Amino acid sequence: MQRISQAAKAMLETTILPFWMGLRDDEFGGYYGYMDFDHKVDRRAEKGCILNSRILWFFSSAAMATDRDDLRDEADHAYRFLRDHCVDRKNGGVFWSVTRDGRPLDTTKHTYNQAFAIYALAAYYRLSGNRYALDLARELFDLIERRCTDAEGYLEAFTIDWQPESNEKLSENGVLAAKTMNTLLHVFEGYAGLYQATGDETVGRAMRRILDIYAHKVYSPALHRQLVFFDEHYNSIIDLYSYGHDIESSWLIDWGCSLLGDHALTGRISAIDSDLAAAIYKNAYRDHSVINECERGKDDLTRVWWVQAEGVLGFVNQFEKTGDPKYADAAADIWHYICDRLVDHRPGGEWFWCLDDNAEPNPPKPIVEPWKCPYHNGRLCLELMRRDPDVQV
Repeated sequence: MQRISQAAKAMLETTILPFWMGLRDDEFGGYYGYMDFDHKVDRRAEKGCILNSRILWFFSSAAMATDRDDLRDEADHAYRFLRDHCVDRKNGGVFWSVTRDGRPLDTTKHTYNQAFAIYALAAYYRLSGNRYALDLARELFDLIERRCTDAEGYLEAFTIDWQPESNEKLSENGVLAAKTMNTLLHVFEGYAGLYQATGDETVGRAMRRILDIYAHKVYSPALHRQLVFFDEHYNSIIDLYSYGHDIESSWLIDWGCSLLGDHALTGRISAIDSDLAAAIYKNAYRDHSVINECERGKDDLTRVWWVQAEGVLGFVNQFEKTGDPKYADAAADIWHYICDRLVDHRPGGEWFWCLDDNAEPNPPKPIVEPWKCPYHNGRLCLELMRRDPDVQV
């Protein structure tokens, strides 16, 4: 037996960091954007800008946590690619994807993408003190607030020159959403990272606005969960329960609130987040893991990599808040599931994308692609190291 923080440090140092460092592209910059299930890297694949932002956030955060110079070098490498190739110098904002050599490919400007670039640049600024990185993060914040909002909340998809565009990229389950819980959550996260770096009260006010939308439009007290996809007025358009996003929100929004230092606000939001975590424990935690989602009353039993990572953090966060040992036990249980079944134990492996209800990687999905990244599992390890909770594994 050992503390979960020690196990997380070993996971970070022996599995996650070496894997992603091995994907560095020293010819064209950034990191290779695709590895199939059999570990074959496609060096010609597109490079997703969300993937690059998440890699920049990961290496910046890991370098701060470990004080390793080699990780600072990886963060510098990721930053240069974002600065030089992912940013649209003419129209502003960050592209959706670029070619392997950094030419614009998918020029959609999505609010979600801008938010992750802010998150990454703020972390890199905290690591490096690079003022241009901070200025770029502030530019993207101003751009979201100017271009990507209406009177009721946050809009989603735009063309290269910021004309409204349909939101296929963040819509799923057969609906086309004008607004989504997912984008709102990660705009809040990006803003929280910028507030952590600067203490800028303009950013703080925007965070409070998002929390108001979260509490009154996204969270359903009757259902004990978040609504997921909305029309332009935040009316829900599908009966969908995203287990992964609810357990992620339960700790991530707590973290953002804690930065604001508003105890009354934190108390109100913390009660919502505790309700989300308790409902996930009741409805989605089963067979040592957290299932994916429930659409119109039918559970999807897939075990997705990021959902397990967020499950551990959500239950650790709830254990720290309540002291209830069932949450510590659940976090330890999911950690063992991750280590035993979800980690790709083949030479040079990282984590599988997902497992079926028999804990097998079926269907075999890519190990790396624009959405499969070191953000969730890397953050899991870094958060456990930072918190060092009294959880044994």
